[in-house]
Amino acid sequence: MATASMSTTTMTIGTLAKKAGTHVETIRYYQRRGLLPVPQKPLGGIRRYNENAVARLHFIRSAQWLGFSLEEVGELLKLEDGTHCDQARSLAEHKLVDVRGRIAGLLQMEATLGDLVERCRCSDDPQRCPMIHSLQGKTDFLDNSAEI
Repeated sequence: MATASMSTTTMTIGTLAKKAGTHVETIRYYQRRGLLPVPQKPLGGIRRYNENAVARLHFIRSAQWLGFSLEEVGELLKLEDGTHCDQARSLAEHKLVDVRGRIAGLLQMEATLGDLVERCRCSDDPQRCPMIHSLQGKTDFLDNSAEI
């Protein structure tokens, strides 16, 4: 009997938010986006959520942590029964290409910023800050390899 009551345990949206480590407004936003179903509201009562909602929120947040947009999360949710591994892998492969592209861009930014910081450190002219001049597009004092 205790097992049956555990499987039908329900909670309010506030309790769901606390249990999932998110905010009520985030849950409502996911509902408006179609990522989380809105439970029926009993006449004169309040909507109740079950553990499936907690699991769904965990799924959404985990996918977002991996860099998936909410639109992409919606596509993944369509595959959540686990029987569409090829489709899920394809979505993940595209995301991996995107992430690697962002990493390459970040590495380029790091190198450029490192170069500008070093130029600022070595600058003898307080009137011509290499960082500020670079942001202003004034690269006449920089060699071509450091242009932004």
